[in-house]
Amino acid sequence: MESPIRQISQLLQAEDDFLVVSHYNPDGDAIGSTCAMGHILKALDKQFTLYNTTGVPQRYDFVNCPAPVAEELPEKLPAWTIILDCGAKDRIGDDLLERIEETRVINIDHHLGNGDYGEFNWVDVRQPAVGAMVAELAENLEVPLVGGLAECLYLAVATDTGFFTYGSTTPESLELAARMLRHGLDMPRMNRLITKQWSEERLRLWTEVMSGVELFADKRIALGTITREVFERTGTTSEDTENIINHIRRLKSVRVAAILREEGPDTYKFSLRSYGDDNVQEIAARFGGGGHKNAAGGSIQAPIDEASALLVDTIADALELK
Repeated sequence: MESPIRQISQLLQAEDDFLVVSHYNPDGDAIGSTCAMGHILKALDKQFTLYNTTGVPQRYDFVNCPAPVAEELPEKLPAWTIILDCGAKDRIGDDLLERIEETRVINIDHHLGNGDYGEFNWVDVRQPAVGAMVAELAENLEVPLVGGLAECLYLAVATDTGFFTYGSTTPESLELAARMLRHGLDMPRMNRLITKQWSEERLRLWTEVMSGVELFADKRIALGTITREVFERTGTTSEDTENIINHIRRLKSVRVAAILREEGPDTYKFSLRSYGDDNVQEIAARFGGGGHKNAAGGSIQAPIDEASALLVDTIADALELK
């Protein structure tokens, strides 16, 4: 049987007109991978449409994209849709999900629990970022990792590895960055664009959330909560919470950091982060969520006090911290 990367490479060369999509509320890997795939298709002289149901977050408005990222689907969907960085198909958004039978799906992902929902599936949980997989695809197609393509790949891989500090970082991802750096990638500029995105409002939000962090299980579990009232009072949105959990995880005694963020009445999205052998993906799965071994999430429907207690108890039980 041919490898998935070879199958997908042959398909991209043989077919024309693709829809490229990632999960809604995209992070750096999702947007970087989407735009990187656009650069590859442009280099192959293919027709393509880039799409995300919630658009490009303001913090990534600097991304070097070969075409606009549409927030509305074309009237007629292309024959092929490339879905990137979506562990579950429903994360592409309701509009496309309702029409997914109109197109054939190529599924490229690195999340545990991916359901292989595509006609072609390349799912590799060992990969640090989907951007690293797209880079392999580009090299297999002999598309040089330079210019806008390199910038998009760096955005994807750097953000999903915590700038090469997370346990998911691989020798290959470091070698990828080194190759792109040798071929002209302005890494200091990219790091500045990625990180220098804070507003005064975000600073106030982080100050409030960090000061309200609670510790449990002999300080081995840290929990921060963010309600709609906090968002309204600080003038912020969910975008401003990105990466806060990784700073909470830096507490010396903490094995698992958690954030509960209010999404609606008695509805809270949770994020979990850990190090080493502490598998938070298994914890998230108990709530129907998913992710990676050291980074996962899901949602809980309950009043805040109940949601907090349930999440903390589940973490403590799973890691035998009681």
